[in-house]
Amino acid sequence: MKGIIKKIARNLLIVSIVFSISWPAIALKSDAIQLVSIDSIKQFLDMQKNISIFTDNVVIKQGSIDIRADKAVVTYQHGDKHNTYIEAFGNPVNFQQLLENGKLVKGHAQKIRYDIVTQLLTLTHNAYLEQYDSNVTGDHITYLVQQQQMQAFSDKGKRVTTVLVLSQLQSINK
Repeated sequence: MKGIIKKIARNLLIVSIVFSISWPAIALKSDAIQLVSIDSIKQFLDMQKNISIFTDNVVIKQGSIDIRADKAVVTYQHGDKHNTYIEAFGNPVNFQQLLENGKLVKGHAQKIRYDIVTQLLTLTHNAYLEQYDSNVTGDHITYLVQQQQMQAFSDKGKRVTTVLVLSQLQSINK
């Protein structure tokens, strides 16, 4: 049992170090102040429930943030447009964002939840996030867009996997 705990602690430490070293770029600061635009083939609005549903070839944009999905549900919590989140569904839902250095952060999952105010992106079910060709996969990945902070975990019995391209990481840190 102690061996398993040591392995888990070591792996968490390695992932933390890797992503603090490999993800030094900052998201475009202007993304947070941009309007959210949603484009789709169909949409439905339920004003009593404070939700909007977009289906068929959904494209969500906020500055350089780009999310592509089959369906998106926008919820205004308690009718407050400043407390809004988007849940996107697809096979998969794709995400990308341009960083200040011109590189992209890309990811995908079966479901992505985007909290517009906190800019917290939650990827669930076959989640994948990549930058500089290094990547992490797991059942769940949370990603704070502006802070460039990521946490990944998997369901019981499954593992999180990180793949590093060390040559790219070394050139970034020079």
